[in-house]
Amino acid sequence: MKSLMLLWNTLADDLARGCRISTTRDQKTVACRVEHEGMSFLTISLPQFGKDFERSLDRGCLSRQDFQGFSWKSGLPVFLQGFLGLVFDTGSGRLLDSPNIDAIHAVRQLTLLYGKLFLLSNQKRERAAMAGYVQCDQEVRENDTKMTDDQRRQFIRVSNLVLGRVLVDIDRSFVNGDALIPSHGPGATADGLKGNRKYAQTTWPVRLEKVFHSIDHLVPSPSYYEELEGVNFLEPEAEIPVKVISVPKTQKTPRIIAVEPTAMQYAQQAVRHVIYEKVERDNLLNSFIGFMDQTPNQRLACEGSSNGELATLDLSEASDRVSYEHVRDLLALTPHLFEVIDACRSQKARVPGHGVIPLAKFASMGSALSFPVEAMVFLSIVFIGIENELNRPLTRNDVKSFVGRVRVFGDDIIVPVDYVQSVIRSLEDFGLKVNQHKSFWTGKFRESCGKEYYDGQDVSIVKVRQVAPSSLRHAREIISWVEMANLFYRAGHWNTVRWLDSFLSGILKDFPVVLETSPVLGRFSFMGLPHDDIPGEYRRMRGRYQIPMVKGFVTRGVIPRDPLDDHYALTKFFLTRGALPSADEKHLERAGRPRVVDIKRGWASAV
Repeated sequence: MKSLMLLWNTLADDLARGCRISTTRDQKTVACRVEHEGMSFLTISLPQFGKDFERSLDRGCLSRQDFQGFSWKSGLPVFLQGFLGLVFDTGSGRLLDSPNIDAIHAVRQLTLLYGKLFLLSNQKRERAAMAGYVQCDQEVRENDTKMTDDQRRQFIRVSNLVLGRVLVDIDRSFVNGDALIPSHGPGATADGLKGNRKYAQTTWPVRLEKVFHSIDHLVPSPSYYEELEGVNFLEPEAEIPVKVISVPKTQKTPRIIAVEPTAMQYAQQAVRHVIYEKVERDNLLNSFIGFMDQTPNQRLACEGSSNGELATLDLSEASDRVSYEHVRDLLALTPHLFEVIDACRSQKARVPGHGVIPLAKFASMGSALSFPVEAMVFLSIVFIGIENELNRPLTRNDVKSFVGRVRVFGDDIIVPVDYVQSVIRSLEDFGLKVNQHKSFWTGKFRESCGKEYYDGQDVSIVKVRQVAPSSLRHAREIISWVEMANLFYRAGHWNTVRWLDSFLSGILKDFPVVLETSPVLGRFSFMGLPHDDIPGEYRRMRGRYQIPMVKGFVTRGVIPRDPLDDHYALTKFFLTRGALPSADEKHLERAGRPRVVDIKRGWASAV
């Protein structure tokens, strides 16, 4: 806790110096509140202040209904009043015509610094999150019953207009029998298989067998068909449900994800790869949907903050509110594609405290198909909102006219401000929930895909992700704090960087200056590497190319030993994408995610 407080105070002084104000009183307030309220003041109360500040920027004035728990004086909250006075009028609370951008950044940085600190939520909040998962699925089911035939017909027509060419292309590839190449990821599975054990599956859903034949995907070739005698083919009622778990997100709310069974995730990866490839090749659709690159969304958010013509929308519980019926209608005109996606969709979930429940949602976060399918659903509904505002059926030329003005990346959506209210109504009509606290369109503040802008200027911040390390045993925390220190360096918060350098040097002992490409945990510098004659930095030069070596700590994650042989190894070989062999020559000996990530001191390249 002490380190977190010292970091906040140092950062406050850094930011105050840039705005020529004092934060002495603010630092005393934080110390007092933390003493009485504990960590929750930093991780819950301050972030809520930051969210209220963003809403005030969007609204154009301060409201006493916001900033609950903070006292007011002269029309402004007392806390951080030095910064706030450079943004809002002290008498009326209205946004200044030319607010200080540095002050806007400072308020966001100081209040949201610990908003994403990864902490285990208490059991009460975890139980509430699980109950919320079940309640959300029930709401999805209820919304399905409220959908009218006209709404469904409109959804089918508009989705076909916007996505039809690509969906038909994908559908045709399945009809033609184009090879589907499944793959296993390194993560957990509902049936507990890890690493190379995933290639030795002993269960296979009958539903999946209709599309993904076991003889094509569980053994190297049909000549190994006898090996399938040990496979248990599961009828629908015996299928393994997804395993709903919570993972650390913030102290306020844990993140709820659903871990898929091995067989389902294996098949989902094959379909996901085809969808990504086909969308990427379509010049029109890839201008509306992003799967890998967030920068187009960020550029549009910057543009929207500058000219006020584009809104940024964020959805709450986005994955969990996409209905199975939405997907059925999305793929109504491509039956083969629907058959494939339906076959590898899990139909049940095991929820702690609630048992096994049937799912009305298409899939939760954790399914390989959740991200691409939800994007297509959201894009279709966005254009329904646009069509409703136009009050006439959309044409193909209409859709093309919105290139550069509409874009979807996950639950981050960009739409023209002129259509925002109609789009929000359409999203809500289809059972989705717009996060009003993270959606912006009336002021000059915009947020999308991890970047924030005000009036065309970047006001994005650095966030603490892990608690402060205190020894070399805290490898994950050290790695996170080194990354954070270098982010603060890029942001130009020099005193904060000096404090972090001193703090980390006390733990690491060796904390050298390195280039960003170096494997060593070290400091970045705009000046490049220091000269060789600086004591304590370089002690060796390696090889004929004279590569500078430096002593420091390097991240090391030991992949668990997991030998794979016989026909299972051959199966893994045939599933390799592309013509090149695996980059990991020991992939048949070790596999999976490292059980422990640590750091080891030694010599390594500084470049």
